[in-house]
Amino acid sequence: MNSTVSPRTARICGAVAAAAIALSACTTGSSNPAQPNATTTTPAPAGPGAGYADVVDRVSPSVVTVQAGQDLGSGVVLRPDVVVTNQHVVGTQREVTIAYADGARSPGTVLATDTITDLAVVRTDRKNLPVPQYRNDLPRPGERALAIGSPLGFENSVTAGIISGLHREIPGSAGQTQSLVDLIQTDASISPGNSGGALLDTQGRVVGINEAYIPPAAGAVSLGFAIPSATVTDIADQLLTKGTATHPYLGISLGRLTPDIQQKLGVHTDHGALVLGIDQSGPAAASGIRTGDVITEFAGTPIRSVEDLLAALRHTQPGQKVPATLIRADTSQSVTLTIGSRTG
Repeated sequence: MNSTVSPRTARICGAVAAAAIALSACTTGSSNPAQPNATTTTPAPAGPGAGYADVVDRVSPSVVTVQAGQDLGSGVVLRPDVVVTNQHVVGTQREVTIAYADGARSPGTVLATDTITDLAVVRTDRKNLPVPQYRNDLPRPGERALAIGSPLGFENSVTAGIISGLHREIPGSAGQTQSLVDLIQTDASISPGNSGGALLDTQGRVVGINEAYIPPAAGAVSLGFAIPSATVTDIADQLLTKGTATHPYLGISLGRLTPDIQQKLGVHTDHGALVLGIDQSGPAAASGIRTGDVITEFAGTPIRSVEDLLAALRHTQPGQKVPATLIRADTSQSVTLTIGSRTG
C-alpha cells in the first residue's frame, strides 16, 4: 500500500497533532488502497465460536469506503441511495468515489455538509443500498461495540470493544472544531480511515458515526470517539431537506481559562469558559456579556471548560431563553440569553 501522505492530509494531520487529536480521515494517499478479497466464502453458521460474525455479515454491505481526491474515509448507508460520512472526509470535494463491500464502485455526489457537527451526505449512483437500523437512544457504558470502516484503506475492517463513556469532549478540541464535543467514547480500535464508518451495538444497530481518536503518541490507548446516531440522523435529515443544518448560537468566541489569564484578568474562579470575542449583533451581546467574562453555569449546567459550554448549548433550541452565570473580575452575575441560530 502506498504510504505517501498527500499534501492535504499532511496539513490536516499536522494541525490536529498540535492538540493531540487525530481525525480519523487523516489517511495515507489512496493510489493503491487495500482491496477486499474477491473470493466469495459461505458464512459460517452461528455457534459458540461465531462471535459477532453474523452481525458483521449483515451490516457490512451498509458500510462503504469514500474516496475524495487522494484521501480515503468511510461512510454508512442512510437511505437506499444516500451515504452519511464526516465532512472532513469529503473536504471541499463535490464528486467522490464510493467503494462497496462486494468490490463494486460507483460515483457519488456530495449533496450538503455541516462543519459544526462534521457531517456530510452523499448521493450514490448505485441504488437500493441496504439501510441499517439507527439507534436513537444512547448506548450504556459497558455495552459491547463494533467498529466497521476502512482504516488505512483496508476496506470493511472490523474491530471490537465496549462503550467506554458518553458525553465526552476531547480536551482542547473546541478551538479547532465544535464537532469534537458530546461524543460517544469507545475502546474499539479506530484508526486513520475509520472516519465516517459505523459504530454498532451487538444487534447491528448503528449507535454512532466514527469521528476521531487520540493517537498513541499522546499517551492514549484505544481512545476513539463517535458522533451519536440521534445527532447524525437529525442533522442528515436537515441537510437532505434544506441543504443546511440549523444550530443554536450564542455569538461569542471562547477560550480556555489558564492560570496566567486568570491572574491578569483578576478573575476569582479557576474554571469556566472564557469569552474572547463577541458578535455585537448576537444573543450574548444583547444579554450584556462582555469580553473577559468567564461563564461558569449555562442552562442549569455547571461549566468547567469550553467543551462543557458547547455541549450544553447543543441541548438548547433557537428562541429558547436560558439563564447563565458569569464571573466578571471578582463579581458573580446572572444573565438571561435568548438562543440564536446559525447554519454550518
